[in-house]
Amino acid sequence: MLFTAQAHNHKSKAKADIVDTAIAVGSFTTLVTAVQAADLVDTLKGPGPFTVFAPNDAAFAKIPAADLNALVAGKAALTNVLTYHVVAGKVMAADVVKLTSATTVQGQDLAIEVKYGKVFVNGAEVIATDIETSNGLIHVLDSVVLPKN
Repeated sequence: MLFTAQAHNHKSKAKADIVDTAIAVGSFTTLVTAVQAADLVDTLKGPGPFTVFAPNDAAFAKIPAADLNALVAGKAALTNVLTYHVVAGKVMAADVVKLTSATTVQGQDLAIEVKYGKVFVNGAEVIATDIETSNGLIHVLDSVVLPKN
């Protein structure tokens, strides 16, 4: 369903940036709110390119409410977690499956593993890939991944 809508948008108008694409998809409201709270909107609207391993709303819903509220309340911690989901450059799914890790803009590496024909990033399953934007790509994760302390 996401791919059909994205393909249709691609033909009818220019691609939106990462933030506007995430808003338009509609299943990233928590992520968008977090990006706004961390003042990362301008960065993710920048030239990039960026590859975002984006947890959808269901992924954020797995985090206990108290933990999620604490995370969103602390701007530095939130920025640390959000930038851990972003890789510099445009890394298509066909390239992701060839990697064993990718360095995030946060500075730490994400572990990438392919098993049972599925791709996992730090244990979170990639459930949709290659949502193209004007300044990069979005791959959808089923869980939020956290950097090491």
